[in-house]
Amino acid sequence: MRVFVRLLSTLLAIAVAGAGGLLALEVGWHWWRPGDSPLLVPWPRWRDRLGELGWDSSVMKVTAGVLLAAGLIVLLVASAAKRRAVRLTDPADEVSVTTSPRSLARIVGNQVRAQDNVTGASVTATAKRVRVRATSRLATEGQLRPQLLESVRTLLDTVPLVRRPKVSVVVDSPKDRK
Repeated sequence: MRVFVRLLSTLLAIAVAGAGGLLALEVGWHWWRPGDSPLLVPWPRWRDRLGELGWDSSVMKVTAGVLLAAGLIVLLVASAAKRRAVRLTDPADEVSVTTSPRSLARIVGNQVRAQDNVTGASVTATAKRVRVRATSRLATEGQLRPQLLESVRTLLDTVPLVRRPKVSVVVDSPKDRK
């Protein structure tokens, strides 16, 4: 969702910047040659057409409705794209502490990579779940998985998390393929 909001914000910024650039070009052209026709945008025709419209016309009502709907959609998308922080226990009243899922994954990843027989690991974390995918050349999944589960659970017990996430560990080992 955050990617969508960033993409939408970028597209809106490009549109506004383009419109501003066109406005600057047209104003400069009109100041330089006041009697000539517009450079790119037929703004005198638009000005005359808008001058004919009243605030109570159906075109204005439809335009206002479309802009209102678009604004509400952008507002709802932006409010749904909240930050995915992992809450930690509060050390004192009126103090709230959070960490990013990336930081939690980094801590767990360092712990897993420090274990014996682990050659590599990738970790993803959210407030609800920690997923570990470890690789080992010397141990099978049956041998290494319980050790890594216990190690990660012990680590998560030492981190002051408000809610303990579920832990899943997958070990990829060439010994399992034989």
